[in-house]
Amino acid sequence: ETEPLTSKKDVSDCSKGEDCKENGLLVRNPKSALRLVEDGNKVHPSQGDKGEAAQISNGYSGVQSSVPCNGEQQLMELEDRETWSKKIDFLLSVIGYAVDLGNVWRFPYICYQNGGGAFLIPYIIMAIFGGIPLFYMELALGQYHRNGCISIWRKICPIFKGIGFAICIIDLYVASYYNTIMAWAFYYLISSFTAELPWTSCTNPWNTGNCTNYFSKDNVSWSLHSISPAEEFYTRQVLQVHRSNGLDDLGGISWQLTLCLLLIFTIVYFSIWKGVKTSGKVVWVTATFPYIILFILLVRGATLPGAWRGVLYYLKPDWQKLLATEVWVDAAAQIFFSLGPGFGVLLAYASYNKFHNNCYQDALVTSTVNCLTSFVSGFVIFTVLGYMAEMRNEDVSEVAKDTGPSLLFITYAEAIANMPASTFFAIIFFLMLLTLGLDSTFAGLEGVITGVLDEFPHVWGKRRELFVLGLTIVCFLGSLATLTFGGAYVVKLFEEYATGPAVLTVVFLEAVAVSWFYGITQFCNDVKEMLGSAPGWYWRVCWVAISPLFLLFVTCSFLSSPPELRLFDYDYPYWTTVVGYCIGTSSIIFIPIYMVYRLVITPGTLKERILKSITPETATEIPFGDIRMNAV
Repeated sequence: ETEPLTSKKDVSDCSKGEDCKENGLLVRNPKSALRLVEDGNKVHPSQGDKGEAAQISNGYSGVQSSVPCNGEQQLMELEDRETWSKKIDFLLSVIGYAVDLGNVWRFPYICYQNGGGAFLIPYIIMAIFGGIPLFYMELALGQYHRNGCISIWRKICPIFKGIGFAICIIDLYVASYYNTIMAWAFYYLISSFTAELPWTSCTNPWNTGNCTNYFSKDNVSWSLHSISPAEEFYTRQVLQVHRSNGLDDLGGISWQLTLCLLLIFTIVYFSIWKGVKTSGKVVWVTATFPYIILFILLVRGATLPGAWRGVLYYLKPDWQKLLATEVWVDAAAQIFFSLGPGFGVLLAYASYNKFHNNCYQDALVTSTVNCLTSFVSGFVIFTVLGYMAEMRNEDVSEVAKDTGPSLLFITYAEAIANMPASTFFAIIFFLMLLTLGLDSTFAGLEGVITGVLDEFPHVWGKRRELFVLGLTIVCFLGSLATLTFGGAYVVKLFEEYATGPAVLTVVFLEAVAVSWFYGITQFCNDVKEMLGSAPGWYWRVCWVAISPLFLLFVTCSFLSSPPELRLFDYDYPYWTTVVGYCIGTSSIIFIPIYMVYRLVITPGTLKERILKSITPETATEIPFGDIRMNAV
């Protein structure tokens, strides 16, 4: 498509250096400007610019021919970036990402461990001054610059581009173990389609002599060596950890779990292969279904005998705990990992928003929904734990010793199995776990996909389906170690070391880069262009000082006292701590490597190289009515 250039006479009335509008054309600089027609589909370069490359940022691709033909120039075609079909698709996707399996098992456990109701005070404080500002910052960055986690740094501070590569590696690590937990839930779901759930009796081939079913009609005494049938089903039938001696002898691969994981990745692929327009429809089910099930389980749990004991244990405040540093560290870590900045997902999802979308309101709504979900999940879990304590005639603290996935797959599964209509409740519960995990997986992989496709548009821009297929295959192959008989030990190691300190470091550097290098004033001006009003002093202080200190505090606390890992009866040897730190470092090492690389390839003196490396390379296009201008 070609079109002759308008005569220079059309713009001669414009004063030098000013923008003017003439015959539907906006001219940024009359001497050397891109002239855009109001439909936003064509760009007219001036004669003086015909030899320059037309690099269109912000997810738009453009190609310009520098060879004139019959006095005409070939036009650049602006290819619109994909956007969400509806605003609600974006909100459900972000909520589905933030609300995951951790909300159901991690928050209730951390809450009762750190003072019950008193824990809510540090939790809310950390949310207000740490978690929500970082959440809002990432949404605003993604929506304004309209790029994924890698290429966005060209527009902010190029020397920090290694953060984008580190995020992609972290997301791959998460995908390699997080989906395995969903495979366990899927195995339970399939096993639930029976009249009698298989973890209710001690007469199965996998049971041992220590199996004790205290829910049976016979008078059974619970001894020190007693093991519930639910625990034996989880450890000996699903995980088969008794066939592994630990991390140095993982054993073979469980073909049952492998098939479950293969089916999960198949669902994931066909949900995200076409982009946010398809995944935005899938989350209508995966993000809303868990709330329906949580409500049903909450009502059922509240009617169980002994439920009040669990609720009291969950919320009874221990004010002395507020004096302990660990409680504040746990509160900061919980709110941070619950909201989930630093995984590139918020940047990716927000980049598909309309430019003037109210991301401030979105940040407040989605973060509030996430925190309330965690709180309500505590009631769902602890009403059942109170019921278990009543049946065992034990204290709730004895029943609630299980942590992490064991809380769901042993304690909660056992309680469900001994309720009336147990098959129905088991099916909907494990369906809920699957849907909670699926939309988080969609989000994590979308963070990688958007980051790579925006960075390499000429390679993968038209081959999204092929790239997504390759990515899911890589994630599946990377999960094989977690599908072994000792795979649960690998999952625990990755959960503690591969993501925790690495993500904290990434978001700390991200906050510093935006607030101190890009500039808090510039960032607030960007927000003002989108929303019409600049963020207030509270947000500025949080972004500049409080949030980075919040992240530094949590990171230093983690590094000063690394967790001593133990799973079932297996104590992790010392060398696993070294391996864990190596896994964590393998992602963030890309940040200093890219900084060195950047300084080496940049011409000039050292001072000139540093200045060029911290100065944005690419202008960000901003809409002007129905057209787009470069923000310089």
